[in-house]
Amino acid sequence: MDAPPEPRSRRLFRWIGRHPWWVVAPYLVAIPLAVALLLSIPNASSLEEMVPPGDPAVAATRAFRAAFPETRPAELLLEVPQPFSTTSAGIMDRLEHRVGGIEGVEAYSLLTIWRRFHPGARGLPPAGELRKMATGTKFFRRQGLWGESFLGLVLELDFHGPAERDRMLREVDRAIALTVPPGVHVGRVGSPWINAWLERQSAASTVRFFPLLGVFVVLLILFLFRSWRALLAILIPLAVSVLVGVAFGGAAGFAFTIVSGLVPLMLMVTTTAGLVYLHSHYVDHGDGLPLAEHRARALAEKLLPVSASVLAAGAGFAALVVSPIPPIRQLGLWTAAGLVLGWIVCFTLYPALQSILKPPAGRGRMAGGNAMESVARGLPRWSYRWRWPLLLAFGLLSLAGLAALLGVPGLLSPMPLETNGLDYLDSKLPVARDIRKFSREVLGLTHGEIWIHTPQLAVLDPETLRGLDAFASGLEADPAIGSVVGLPEVLRLRRWAAGRSEELPTDEPALERLSGDLEQLLMTEPSLRRWVDMKSLASTWFSVTSAAGTNLDAAALHRHVATAWRRAAARQPVLRKCSWQLVGSGVLESSISAHLVPTLTQSFAITFVIIFGTFLLIFRSGAARLNAMVPSLFAILTTFLVMRVVGIPLNMATILIATTVLGASENDQIHFFHHFQDGRRRLGLNTAGALQHTLRVAGYAIVLATLINAGGFLALSFSPFPPMRQFGIVASLAFLLAMLADFTALPAALWVFFREKP
Repeated sequence: MDAPPEPRSRRLFRWIGRHPWWVVAPYLVAIPLAVALLLSIPNASSLEEMVPPGDPAVAATRAFRAAFPETRPAELLLEVPQPFSTTSAGIMDRLEHRVGGIEGVEAYSLLTIWRRFHPGARGLPPAGELRKMATGTKFFRRQGLWGESFLGLVLELDFHGPAERDRMLREVDRAIALTVPPGVHVGRVGSPWINAWLERQSAASTVRFFPLLGVFVVLLILFLFRSWRALLAILIPLAVSVLVGVAFGGAAGFAFTIVSGLVPLMLMVTTTAGLVYLHSHYVDHGDGLPLAEHRARALAEKLLPVSASVLAAGAGFAALVVSPIPPIRQLGLWTAAGLVLGWIVCFTLYPALQSILKPPAGRGRMAGGNAMESVARGLPRWSYRWRWPLLLAFGLLSLAGLAALLGVPGLLSPMPLETNGLDYLDSKLPVARDIRKFSREVLGLTHGEIWIHTPQLAVLDPETLRGLDAFASGLEADPAIGSVVGLPEVLRLRRWAAGRSEELPTDEPALERLSGDLEQLLMTEPSLRRWVDMKSLASTWFSVTSAAGTNLDAAALHRHVATAWRRAAARQPVLRKCSWQLVGSGVLESSISAHLVPTLTQSFAITFVIIFGTFLLIFRSGAARLNAMVPSLFAILTTFLVMRVVGIPLNMATILIATTVLGASENDQIHFFHHFQDGRRRLGLNTAGALQHTLRVAGYAIVLATLINAGGFLALSFSPFPPMRQFGIVASLAFLLAMLADFTALPAALWVFFREKP
């Protein structure tokens, strides 16, 4: 009988073993190019980068900002026990003068307004004058310009790009240090500080946690294989894999975003697990073959399961391409491409370095490898005995996790989503404490712009002004609304400053005069022109903010605005000819939230189908291979249950947990099922024998790969960036749960499917 033909893969690996430097040389050329591409990747880590560009809210907000050029609002809170004292006013005066002198920063406070009302006045207001002005109208309090224990300094920052913003914020900090006496706290409130912190953390996350993960990998490899040559044979391909995988982002024109810091981490832990699988099989040298021949055969035997693992993981991340959120879509493509590049490195550079470094092999070279023998002898019978209780327990936990994620109608709401920028800040940060205190005591965190469209040239008509005033008054009367600023409020303030009633006139002649005066003022007052589209005189806008202590989201804010508009339009027919849109950063954050759940469900469904198709294509059986997905599904759903119990929400990072775990943990199930099938088909073993064979050959490697995955992601638990920290914790937990199911639920499911006994 003729011997079966030798696989081509074995001949390829034999050739690499004989000519390793032919393989190493191209990498020596590629590495400097990869470093250059890596350094060229820009940083774009603000939350607004997460907004889908085709979303209607995005288009409306961009059109609004084109009509009304936007500056980024921020505020400094000078916390003093007596805000209207001469001492407090003096500190604010010096602070305002120095901050207002920063290029690109416009600053105003109660002192600015008092001087506008008193032309020619110099120095500070006389005693009591500042209090009299501040308390004479509700306007100043509603704008956060004063409170019982603070004075507010409003900043409008006009910058283009993160570098210019960071320069302004540094100069603001320097101005505070030079003008505010020790012991007086100045709170910082606003999105510029939030975005600056987010960008620093996302940029530093890789640099900060890679050394920790690198030390973990080095110690683990040394402990397992007890050889510096084995360490180098694994560590060099690992470093090259991560480098070329991340450099792909530079070649593709990607940017580092709030979630892309996960890319190098995913590449590192996934590639490390693959290399450990390869080297564990290489170390298992007891077949009597020469070492070079054993190396070629070991690599050829692992080519199929490792390739299938990469295909499954890559497909899982590539499924994120369905997300309309650009950074998440980039994350999926970036990681999938990096995994493919890592696969090429694993089967080219790693075999070449094995041939050059000649790491030792032999069963005794791997620490603890014999411990799996006792597990292999006892686990099949144990899993058969407890198969039904195991499957019932795992099924109930999975159903509970599904309910925790999707909710139960009438009993439990779906898992909450976080998109507010403040949710992504470490709660211990001073800026986070300042903003939360401001939201409790002054104004809420939900903010938006109401863009109102009128007929052509009608925005200054008396009837339009009356309708807008009715709308603003009705909105201000809503307890959930803390502040409404627009053209009517500015006109009221001017009337109050002139000693007249704040209320706008209602009779026709007075309204006509007000309209005519407003047309003249728009020519001379830049502060008024910001509220009117001067090109068409067909639109204006209101700035609206939720009340202090409220828990409104953008959708709820939209409902309150719609109610106020409907009531005003019922009394003012002119508003029926007008329309409105809620735009701005708060609306964009809500848009992100609306797209996160489809990202989770669609990408997970696509990943499941592709991975199942991979099992079906490689292992040629659908129903049995569906059992192999039980551990991953159990781990994902149970992780959602734990998240719900301990209060970890869905956010930009944790929304990726299902795709990440399904794609990465299938690595273990593919190796498990590859050797299980090999035992049944090639060796002719029954279910018990095939399970024992699988545990002996792949069991220890599954444990090691799980520890690598869990340990790698657990490094993120030290991050000060809450989403990354939460993602690291729940991902580590999910990998451990998947391993638990690999050795319990999966054998139990196989016993039930094949209907055999030990």
